[in-house]
Amino acid sequence: MKQKKSKLMYMWSKIVLVCVLLLFVGQAISVPASISAAVKNNDLIWLNLTVGQSKLLKISGVTNKKIKWSSSKKSIVEVNKNGKVSAKKEGNAVITASFTGKKLTWAVVVNRKASTGLKIAEQGIFSVGGTIKASEGVFNPEDQWEETGKGQTSHVDHANVLYQRPENETGLPMVFLHGYGQSRMGWMTTPDGREGWSNIFLKKGHSVYLIDEPRRGEAGMTSVSGEISTKTLDQRWYTQFRIGRWENGKSVVNKNSQFPNDDKSVDQFFRQMTPDTGMKSDMGADYDNEIVAKALAATIDEVYKRTGKNSIVVTHSQGGGPGWTAAGYTDHIASIIAIEPGGAPGADSADFKTVTDKKIPITFYFGDYIDNGNPKIQATQMWQMMRKACYDFADAYTAKGGNCKVVDLPKEGITGNDHFMFQDLNNDVIADHIEN
Repeated sequence: MKQKKSKLMYMWSKIVLVCVLLLFVGQAISVPASISAAVKNNDLIWLNLTVGQSKLLKISGVTNKKIKWSSSKKSIVEVNKNGKVSAKKEGNAVITASFTGKKLTWAVVVNRKASTGLKIAEQGIFSVGGTIKASEGVFNPEDQWEETGKGQTSHVDHANVLYQRPENETGLPMVFLHGYGQSRMGWMTTPDGREGWSNIFLKKGHSVYLIDEPRRGEAGMTSVSGEISTKTLDQRWYTQFRIGRWENGKSVVNKNSQFPNDDKSVDQFFRQMTPDTGMKSDMGADYDNEIVAKALAATIDEVYKRTGKNSIVVTHSQGGGPGWTAAGYTDHIASIIAIEPGGAPGADSADFKTVTDKKIPITFYFGDYIDNGNPKIQATQMWQMMRKACYDFADAYTAKGGNCKVVDLPKEGITGNDHFMFQDLNNDVIADHIEN
């Protein structure tokens, strides 16, 4: 009876130990079968490590020459012949020391490496550029609800800019301009909730300035009246963005795609679409490139006024056009990084002459599924044509002594990217490529 009671107490002590340690590490841990077996058959020692950490294990009274060390999961924890344990990645594993017919077991819990975090020295929001529209007549404060708006003003066609400056600022400021149907949100996060490029580049030492262009997002006040379409067009843009095929109500992504394709992420992707308050076309045909370019230039000048530094301008898609045109309104562009623009200026255009005269370094980035896209999908040929325009620009630009490169990511060994490479699963890899 005493023996049974002793075994019962021993088992309960192990259960309590496991529970205490689960609380100690601050997270629920799924205990593997190998650890459960160790609890049952051997004396168990718990060891908590973080990724990258090492620890030398010693057994009192036993020399290392007599010990055979082993790990149940070498991908998580490695152990060498001297008993040095190295944590490789987050997870659980068992380290066993065998000697003179005995075994001693360590249950190792590897926690992810604590983030160094991101310290923001300054952040805020401002509006810049735009005009003031005024109506004739005299405003009567005692008749404020009269319908004509006579004698009143409207502040319109400006950009709204969210900015953050890291404590450890080492690089040039970066100004980001979104594309069609988008807002600055696209730079800030991803459909599956990972870090967007704004955070990634902040950690690389750049201050970031995220634009909502005129008539979009938080800069919706407009001098012209647009029409907000209620057409159901999600799949049109899904296809144009080279994400895959939409079949039977589901997203079927391209082979080896980097798009986060679970249902929740697809839903979030569609919900980041943002209407333009000044356009009537649901294809962007009446997009006002000049208005956006002036607001972009005003943003760049404001950044220079605040920092004394020229800006790296990062544009996406439709935002590529104002990127070139803005060079005619500001002298403070350090370089342009154009993410899959819908083309590039012809060698005989005013925009081409401006960027050439100012010797602005330009880099284009294009993703996958252009050369290898489905020829039956109209977007495939469209992207081939738009990318060719950028190659033609690069040839003409370098012939004039300019610094220009087209980065075709698959040729760099980076594959699976669609039109939204900055939100794809490997957005950090592409950010590293840009930074380097």
